[in-house]
Amino acid sequence: MSNNIRIFIFKSIETLKLQNYSKLSVLPTIATIENVQLSPALDGSNGINRSIGNRPQITANTDIDAIRVWLARYSDTKTTFDSYRKEAERLLLWSVAELGKPLSSLTHEDFLVYQRFLVDPQPAERWIMTQRKVSRDNPIWRPFAGPLFPTSQRQAIVILNGMFSWLVNAGYLAGNPLSLSRNRQRKAKPRITRFLDEDLWNEVKLTIESMPRETNREREHYYRIRWLFSLLYISGIRASEVTQNTMGGFFCRKDKSSESRWWLEITGKGDKTRIIPATNELMLELGRYRREMGLSLTPIEGEPTPLLLPIGGKLRGMTRSAIHLILKQVFKNTAKRLIDRGDESTAQVARLEAASAHWMRHTAGSNMTSSNMDIRHVRDNLGHESLTTTNNYLHSEDDKRHQDTEENHRLKW
Repeated sequence: MSNNIRIFIFKSIETLKLQNYSKLSVLPTIATIENVQLSPALDGSNGINRSIGNRPQITANTDIDAIRVWLARYSDTKTTFDSYRKEAERLLLWSVAELGKPLSSLTHEDFLVYQRFLVDPQPAERWIMTQRKVSRDNPIWRPFAGPLFPTSQRQAIVILNGMFSWLVNAGYLAGNPLSLSRNRQRKAKPRITRFLDEDLWNEVKLTIESMPRETNREREHYYRIRWLFSLLYISGIRASEVTQNTMGGFFCRKDKSSESRWWLEITGKGDKTRIIPATNELMLELGRYRREMGLSLTPIEGEPTPLLLPIGGKLRGMTRSAIHLILKQVFKNTAKRLIDRGDESTAQVARLEAASAHWMRHTAGSNMTSSNMDIRHVRDNLGHESLTTTNNYLHSEDDKRHQDTEENHRLKW
């Protein structure tokens, strides 16, 4: 490292100070964007895009402080906060490390370069992690796990465009360099394809039913997995909503015919709350799981017990990544069982190997729409803003279209 490049990283990773430089040979490791400090030449206090002469609506005088204020608006929704912080942090590090300029000096041309950078962050040793799930205070931590897929590239720019627009409205920046980008007409979303059809869903259930139950730990593992898949399939909730809600969200009330109905209240994406029908099947699975955990068969309204518990009975919630790993392992075991059986197509195995937690939400939505449920009820169960999103699950309409084309649109050679 050259003498004119000096990086100071404290052991606690609480403060990072960067002196003037054009490019870093090694990307500094930081814990969070909230704890970064930059030299005056790079902190944005004199950025060329700073608003001058207007009354600012925020007290921030540096880029880091401005980003902190912007992020604070999302602090009550962890998933959104983490996603927004990640994109702001990547851009900030790229700006100071690759361009040697503060974020508030970025131009439209700089963003054209950044968009190309997202396709393949180079040099890889500076930007891409060689291992997954590395803590942010680890020296091998990097901002990227690899090149971004097109959807992730677009999402990054959408988030940054929102951030820059807000900073302009707040009187911190004079203009939004991303506003000059071409506004492509939004394409209609294609039908949902990342879901398990009925045959694959049955194979997954068979895998779960084949799990060993000889020891107490095996039984606990089996009932936890059975409950998790039951919950995701019947309710269609997201993995993040499993981690953020508790069994106290279950409540019972009588309908107009005086029949008792169970519901599950969920607070999810966008901090919005909805209630989902807890069917008799789901309540039966909940009772089985709770009995195995030494709990009463039905929860008390407001009970703080997490929806899913770690093995060992500790009453603490699980992380979204832990739930993701559980689901992936079941999908992997199912794929292996099909391979060993030798009577399934490569495509089916590939789908299972690609399946993730969100596939269960799509599987739930797809089954609801194909079972002649009122599309409005499916929308409300899944927490969609509009029927347009829910309509993407209507695979049956595509099937009918295919059959109609097959029967009536013939070559007749």
